[in-house]
Amino acid sequence: MLKYLILVVQNALTLAILLSLLFALASASGGKKQRQGFAAGFLFGAVFAFVLAVLKSQTVLINREYWNIGILSVALAAEIFYGVFVWSGLRRLSPAVRENGGRALYFVLTAALLVFALPDIFLYPGDFILADESLFSTDFLFKLIGYLAGLLIIGLSGIALAKAGAGLPRKIIRLIVTIALAVNAVDQVATILQFLLARRIIPMSKPLFGFIKAAVNYGDFFLYIIMAVTMLLPVIAWLKSRHPRDDSANPAERRKVLALARRRRRWCGVIAAGYVLSVFCLTAVRAYNEREVVLSPAEPMTIVGDEIGIPLESVSDGHLHRFAYTAQDGVEVRFIIIKKNANTDAYGVGLDACDICGPTGYYERGDSEVVCKLCDVVMNTNTIGFKGGCNPVPLAYTMNGGNMIIKTQSLEDESGRFS
Repeated sequence: MLKYLILVVQNALTLAILLSLLFALASASGGKKQRQGFAAGFLFGAVFAFVLAVLKSQTVLINREYWNIGILSVALAAEIFYGVFVWSGLRRLSPAVRENGGRALYFVLTAALLVFALPDIFLYPGDFILADESLFSTDFLFKLIGYLAGLLIIGLSGIALAKAGAGLPRKIIRLIVTIALAVNAVDQVATILQFLLARRIIPMSKPLFGFIKAAVNYGDFFLYIIMAVTMLLPVIAWLKSRHPRDDSANPAERRKVLALARRRRRWCGVIAAGYVLSVFCLTAVRAYNEREVVLSPAEPMTIVGDEIGIPLESVSDGHLHRFAYTAQDGVEVRFIIIKKNANTDAYGVGLDACDICGPTGYYERGDSEVVCKLCDVVMNTNTIGFKGGCNPVPLAYTMNGGNMIIKTQSLEDESGRFS
């Protein structure tokens, strides 16, 4: 649940902020063609991003790195042209040229931002379901709730930002948009340079490496800076709404002006709440979600000759039990046992490792969930003891006089997996 809440906020909030600012600027500019360019870019970008998401998940036609670098390059070029367009002498061009140029710029910039960020957002729900898990499982429900909660936070924050910006002077919005795009451009440049260095397309240098290292290690700070800068917009809108300009000719118009001012203050409050929740998700919630899970200690067992004996009564409570055997090469080989169902005598027995995630181990969450420590996948208890997916590597055993018997040689053969 928390994983997808964090992912959505981290990867989509910047997109929501920039699109909201562009929409507010297009509305404040009063140009119909600019609004048309934004709308067309939004529609094209959303559809194209969905197609890319499908191609990424169903085919091998899409090389994610190359596509992302290409899209980022287009977005970076559009941001540079934006700065030139709105702050240079291009305003002296004819109105037709300015309108058509603005429409094209809004289209390219909006579409590029969407095509870069949205495919991953579309793909997250595909990770919810395991091959053997029902759509109506608790795990699926929690992941869906986290995903939708993230979308709700960024959606409301984006809408509120656009609403609060309505009616503000164009110069203020233009300045905030320019700063936000410039910060985002620095992050994009770092991503492009990282790719070029990894492919040895450009030579390595100490200053360049230091810049990329800082950008990677402190990537969230780009988002925090954008949030801090764009928070100026609701602050200004809230201050203006406290003393709205009143040219009303009668009490009815006066009430309308005051109602509009109240709505803008509410939207400013929504922005503040959304930003606070976003920072909380990316700091405290992430720290809690990524906290180190400590595996339960190994339980005692009896070794006689080449056999390990474990009394069934000690592992028949339906909970996860962990054991450890020290192989001849000194490696500790862990294995787990859990009774699958209280109404049967079936047990799930396997190594505390899987073929996908390695020897990271499994832990028990709540009263019944067995979870992979590395990938946070919840195991279907009935499949423990069978090969496939993230299931524990099966371990052979026999029953003898109320004891579960495991051959030490079976564990010796798997010591390399834990070394």
